[in-house]
Amino acid sequence: MSLERLRVLRAFADRGTVAGAAAALSMTSSAVSQQLKVLAREAGVGLLEPDGRRVRLTDAGHALVVRADEVLAAMDRAVAEMARYRESPRGRVRVALFPSGAALLLPLVLPALAGGEVDVVARDEDVPPGEVPGLLADYDIVLTHRDERSRPLTGPRVASRFLMREPIDVVVAPGHRLAGQRAVAPAELADESWLSVRGGFPVDDVLESIATVTGVQPRIAQRINDFRAIEALVAVGYGVALMPRFAVTHPALVVLRLSGVRAARHYDLVTRPRAQTQPAVATVLAAFERAARRITAE
Repeated sequence: MSLERLRVLRAFADRGTVAGAAAALSMTSSAVSQQLKVLAREAGVGLLEPDGRRVRLTDAGHALVVRADEVLAAMDRAVAEMARYRESPRGRVRVALFPSGAALLLPLVLPALAGGEVDVVARDEDVPPGEVPGLLADYDIVLTHRDERSRPLTGPRVASRFLMREPIDVVVAPGHRLAGQRAVAPAELADESWLSVRGGFPVDDVLESIATVTGVQPRIAQRINDFRAIEALVAVGYGVALMPRFAVTHPALVVLRLSGVRAARHYDLVTRPRAQTQPAVATVLAAFERAARRITAE
């Protein structure tokens, strides 16, 4: 089977449509369709089947995509291994990060890599954990976050490595009735008005845990994924909020430790399987790990 046709198959699996694969590969839709037909003949089995006005992968097609990932990764490893004999790691590495993680880690990661041969292209992507695998169609590394009680992402086309743990605290305005305390129990928060993030994100998972402990469904005034906006509203007394510890920047806020609930989010670095065998990707992963160790040691 042709490597290039396996790349076309993988692009179709990533994008979900012939047109999407064509755009990603700078090909025409007819050329993509032709390549997939030839690949099916090479495989000796149908790889696509009708799905309304579109086509989708058959079971055999899904199985071949997994093998295509392995074959193409092996080819990438071979190219990377030859590169080691020629020169130091170099190349462009595309990284997606959720915004608060980017604000925390990029000021340590990017300067550490400046002046080298690895070019990092970073973009903010704020999606729930379940949507992260789809980002691997456009990125080499995805920094994601999850509630510490949830499992890391797994799958035949996904590799995940734990990076760091960040506690989640309660933030209140200086004049709040709890502002004089160092810590707060869930029962003391039962009657509060909350500012939270959208459902499916780690901070909201902790709020649901508080509801389980207290038996009271939280009263959520607003759902906003921008922590700076949440801080500003808390500071003027418009409610209380849960905030990742390293994301708190507003000088007026009072930060209270949360007792009685496992309250933290885990940072994970998500890649394709064996992506770390590529020297440029491995260099960027190592830079993130050094930055995380520095942050958690302070």
